Amino acid sequence: MSQSSRDKAAAPGDSKRHVSNNNNVHIMPAYPIDDIVSPFGDAAPNISDSELRETAYEILVGACRSTGVRPLTYIPQSERAERTPAPSLSSAPSLQRSLTSTAASKVKKALGMKSIKKRVSGESVGQGKAKRAVTVGELVRAQMRISEQTDSRIRRALLRIAGSQLGKRIETMVLPLELLQQIKPTDFTSQKEYEAWKKRIFKLLEAGLLMHPHLPLDNTSTDSRRLRQIIRGAVERPLETGKNYESMQNLRSVVMSLASRSFDGSISEKCHWADGFPLNLRIYRILLEACFDVNEPTSVIEEVDEVLELIKKTWEILGVNQMLHNLCFGWILFHRYVSTGQVESDLLFAANNLLMEIEKDAKAAKDADYSKILSSILNTILDWAEQRLRDYHDIFHDDNIDSLETVVSLGVLSATILVEGISQEYRGKKNQVDVARDRVDTCIRSSLRTAFAQKLKKVNSSKKLSKNQPNHLPVLSILAQDVTELAFDEKTIFSPILKRWHPLAAGVAVATLHSCYGNELRQFVSGITELTPDAIQVLLAADKLEKNLVQIAVEDSVDSEDGGKSIIQEMPPYEAEAAIGNLAKSWINIRVDRLKEWVCRNLQQEVWNARANKESIAPSAVEVLRTIDETMEAFFMLPIPMHSVLLPELISGLDGCLQHYVLKAKSGCGSRNNFIPTMPALTRCTMGSKFGAFKRKEKLHTAQKRKSQVGTTNGDNSFGVPQLCCRINTFQHIRKELEVLEKKTVHQLRSSHSTRTDNITNGIEKRFELSAASSVAAIQQLSEAIAYKVIFHDLSHVLWDGLYVGEVSSSRIEPFLQELEHYLEIISSTVHDRVRTRVITDIMKASFEGFLLVLLAGGPSRAFTHQDSDIIEEDFKFLCDLFWSNGDGLPADLIDKFSTSVRSILPLYHNDTESLIEEFKRLTLESYGSSAKSRLPLPPTSGQWNPTEPNTVLRVLCYRSDETAVKFLKKAYNLPKKL
Repeated sequence: MSQSSRDKAAAPGDSKRHVSNNNNVHIMPAYPIDDIVSPFGDAAPNISDSELRETAYEILVGACRSTGVRPLTYIPQSERAERTPAPSLSSAPSLQRSLTSTAASKVKKALGMKSIKKRVSGESVGQGKAKRAVTVGELVRAQMRISEQTDSRIRRALLRIAGSQLGKRIETMVLPLELLQQIKPTDFTSQKEYEAWKKRIFKLLEAGLLMHPHLPLDNTSTDSRRLRQIIRGAVERPLETGKNYESMQNLRSVVMSLASRSFDGSISEKCHWADGFPLNLRIYRILLEACFDVNEPTSVIEEVDEVLELIKKTWEILGVNQMLHNLCFGWILFHRYVSTGQVESDLLFAANNLLMEIEKDAKAAKDADYSKILSSILNTILDWAEQRLRDYHDIFHDDNIDSLETVVSLGVLSATILVEGISQEYRGKKNQVDVARDRVDTCIRSSLRTAFAQKLKKVNSSKKLSKNQPNHLPVLSILAQDVTELAFDEKTIFSPILKRWHPLAAGVAVATLHSCYGNELRQFVSGITELTPDAIQVLLAADKLEKNLVQIAVEDSVDSEDGGKSIIQEMPPYEAEAAIGNLAKSWINIRVDRLKEWVCRNLQQEVWNARANKESIAPSAVEVLRTIDETMEAFFMLPIPMHSVLLPELISGLDGCLQHYVLKAKSGCGSRNNFIPTMPALTRCTMGSKFGAFKRKEKLHTAQKRKSQVGTTNGDNSFGVPQLCCRINTFQHIRKELEVLEKKTVHQLRSSHSTRTDNITNGIEKRFELSAASSVAAIQQLSEAIAYKVIFHDLSHVLWDGLYVGEVSSSRIEPFLQELEHYLEIISSTVHDRVRTRVITDIMKASFEGFLLVLLAGGPSRAFTHQDSDIIEEDFKFLCDLFWSNGDGLPADLIDKFSTSVRSILPLYHNDTESLIEEFKRLTLESYGSSAKSRLPLPPTSGQWNPTEPNTVLRVLCYRSDETAVKFLKKAYNLPKKL
């Protein structure tokens, strides 16, 4: 009958096991077992599983017969179907038990397995003659896939053995030897079948007595050599197996000699032929396979209690105890789960529960063979579990997430037993090692690294496909989003399960993701050379990801002993904001450096043409300010969260560039001290010669001499008065534009998404303080430079070299005023109105100073009489009137303020010589005290002219064309008449 028809005929959950009426057992599909390496080693490799299955069945039936209390009877199969099922199979009560009396499985309940719906006893399947097994014996035979012919042959042989050896128990016999003697060729359908059967018997004897003996063989043993010779001979020539044959007697002799050996050297009553390690475990595992439904390989039969009760009767023969049973059954459950596609979680759960019992056994185990096989099994299970747990994100999903806890438990139990139960090294470190936590920690980190690598690969692949699409996100930005989802999935799905073994499961997971993403981020950042939109997107995404990961770690660590400190220490900050800041600083530095280079290059080409534009400012300044404004605009367009933090650095750099522009622009323009002439040494007037006879050539010589005393500047035309005025306008324009720029910056900053803006905006007006202060200083310097250049350089020929040289009345101030007025007109039409008054005021101050220098330090070409005082005073009034310009010029109070010094000195020229001499003496005595009575000291020149200052009065005397003055100066200081 086909498998599909059986499936349709059976009710849901019903068992489909049956015993066929024909002589061949129904063979079910075998599942591959080579998916994991067997931990039991390669016991008896020359014996196939089917051959060993028949051996296991022989042992099972023999063991059950041996424990029976009633005489063993045999009933042919043809009669068996017509009789009552219970007494028909065997005399053993366990084999006779009816399946309909089976209660709920205690074994399943103990292992935590689900029970399935019970079948109806004797229910037919389909229209065929196959019937269900109705006794435990029939069930076991069907489960072990033993044919009825084989079953009949074995039972007949056991009856003969029982008849020939009354009273002997099965464990005192070598069952294969007895079967070899009792089973004849007539029990088989063919001689070939009989020979194959005999070959199996000899292989079994070889495996149990020579290859895997219970007691190791002595190298000098003659029995082992004799047995090998007999077995080899039986292969070449059939061995006569009759009781009285010498060959059989020799075989029995050597077999019993080897099987009856004991550790103390005595002859053992019990025969050891199937209890050698690991052959015994291979046979026992085959028996345990009968616990699984032959038609439903993932199901443990409901009659598992009765079947195990039978199987345990073989313990004496196979040398198995409860510990080995637990070990083998646990392995069988685990292996069945793996080999059937890992679909029945009940098997895995049962294996895990049995492993808990094995953990208790391991602590009491002293047998070396047990420890060896235990270690092998546990390592196999541990490798399998960790292989899945190291990639649990890919292995476990919605439909199998429930099995994750069981897999973790299996792995942790295996590792714990290996370390705590077997490892001698561990015993001294018991309180220092947390096996479960360490294993789970390793698995979490491994799986998260694998999951991260898969996410990265996926993002890179999709990126290649979408690289030509507009507005695509950078790879690491997408990856940050994926990692965030992965972290929250971990927290929600996996961590609650793993937390049972690791209190910081979620923390370890996010720390691993943090490290993985950090490695990619560091590579990305190391390759960034400038601030780009992609770079900012990635760094902002990294910052957001890090905040999420840290938050998960903190929440997961609330109840931990160290408050999560150990996990947080594993997560060194990405410092994404710092990276953005560094890139932004680099962006700032690049633009500042470019601007500085531009300033230097363009200032060399600037001609300071006042007519270049209507504002009379330098085009280079316009470009500098435009560049600064564009830089500020670009800065606030950067999608960064730290404008307020970086703004001072940007402004400082731009401020420095602008300051550099101002300083370079004013360099070489000179200052007040560059143009003030050097004052000649004091002399006294020459009497007896008239200045009217001052010869022209002497006057020319004096003019050249005076010119050599006047400070000069660079002869470049770029330093002319119009060019200097253009510079002043430029500096004033910079001041005005800085005010506008500062207000605009405040608005931009408040409109940005930056934090901490209050402190910056409150002091923003002072941010361009270097360039603003430099501009003010430059305006002041150039204003004075223009004034002193005009008065002492450009007009030196009419002031220093012309005013009052020779006859006072013929060399008055008019020529000087005419040329000065021309300069004032140029300056007034060129200089910006905000600084015009300052420049003209400085010119007025310079002209007043020049006027006093002519009077008090004009050199020997000048001499004044008492009567010249009116002319001098009138000329000074003309000078003041020029600047007042009938009310259109400077304010009268401003003129009065700066003319005070001149007006205070002019009255000295109205005094007669005697009065001046007396006044000089009085002032000198006041300054020097009684020491000046014997000889008047020569007062030093301070340059601060004042009518109460001795040097000022002395100079009036030096230029007084008067005999009395000449004699006094001759007598008091012996001053020369000429230089």
